Amino acid sequence: MFEATLPFSRQFDAIALFGVQDQNLRLMRQQLDVSISLRDGLLHVTGDESIVADATKVLERMKDVLQHQGVLTLEGTQQVMTAVLGNQTKLMDIEIDVMDSSCRIAPRTAGQALYVQAIRDSDLVFAVGPAGTGKTFLAVAMAVEALKHQDVRRIVLVRPAVEAGESLGYLPGDLQAKINPYLRPLFDALQALVGFDTMKQFMEQDIIEVVPLAYMRGRTLDQAFIILDEAQNTTVSQMKMFLTRMGADSKIVVSGDATQIDLPLNTPSGLIDATRRLAQIQGVSNLELTAADIVRHPLVQQIVSAYETRPEKSTNNRNNTRS
Repeated sequence: MFEATLPFSRQFDAIALFGVQDQNLRLMRQQLDVSISLRDGLLHVTGDESIVADATKVLERMKDVLQHQGVLTLEGTQQVMTAVLGNQTKLMDIEIDVMDSSCRIAPRTAGQALYVQAIRDSDLVFAVGPAGTGKTFLAVAMAVEALKHQDVRRIVLVRPAVEAGESLGYLPGDLQAKINPYLRPLFDALQALVGFDTMKQFMEQDIIEVVPLAYMRGRTLDQAFIILDEAQNTTVSQMKMFLTRMGADSKIVVSGDATQIDLPLNTPSGLIDATRRLAQIQGVSNLELTAADIVRHPLVQQIVSAYETRPEKSTNNRNNTRS
C-alpha cells in the first residue's frame, strides 16, 4: 500500500472539501477505491500507488475550486474527477457542433472541458478566469450549437460598455457605431464560427442580437441562449437586472476576469458577488479557469502568472535618482 499526504492551513478547509455529510469524500472512495482520512492537519490518501497519484491530483484541483468558489458541491466534485482522471480524454474529445461541419471546435484543456460540460448540464453558468482561456469563444460556440440543434430560437450576446459609463449618447454615429468597439470581440467570435454572411443574415432576422448591457433592462428572453461577456465590469444591481431577464427554456452563460475590473474604486463587481451569492443554488454552475487553461500565445500564460505572483508596485519612487 502507498500513502500520500496533503497539508491544509486550516482544518475547516479539509472538512469543507468533504462536502455535506462527507458526500464528496464518499464519492472519491467509491470511484477510486482509496482510503482518505484527516489526521493532525494532514489529509492521508492510501491505496495503490497509481490510484493514490490520481486521487492526489483530484484533491489538489478540488482544493483550488474550493479556494476560489468557497463551496464544492457533489456535482462539482464529479466534474473535477471526470476532467482529471481517465475519462478526461473522452471528455476532451467532445466536439461542439457549429454551423460549419468542417470546423472542429473542442475543449483543449481540462478546465475548458469542464466549462463545456457545465454549459450542457446547467441553465446558468459562471466562468471566471484570465484572458486567453476561451471563455467567450467557447460560450459563443455552445450558443451556435444550441441554435443549430433548435434548442433555442435566438442568441443574445451582451457586454457592459463600462468605459462610457453605459451612457453612449454623446458618442458620434448611430447606435451600432456607438457600441461596436465594446462588442467587437463577440462579433469576431461569431464570424469565426458561422461566417460573415450567415452572421449578417441572422442579425438582420433578429436571430442573433449583440447588445450593450444597458439595453437589457425590462426585457424577458424566452428560448434564448444569453451570454454576458466581461461580466466583472457589471455592478451588483446590473448583474441582478441581467440575470432576471432569463425566460422560459433559456440558458445563460456569464464570463469574466476578476483580475481586470474597470469599475470605479470601491464599487463591488456584480460577477464576484453573484458567484458567491448563487453558489449553492441547484442548476447553477461555477467554473474557475486558470493560467493552465490559456490557449493563446505561450507568453500569455507566463504574463498572467507574473501578474498573479508579483503584486503591482509603484514605479514613482526615485529618491535615489541624481541629476
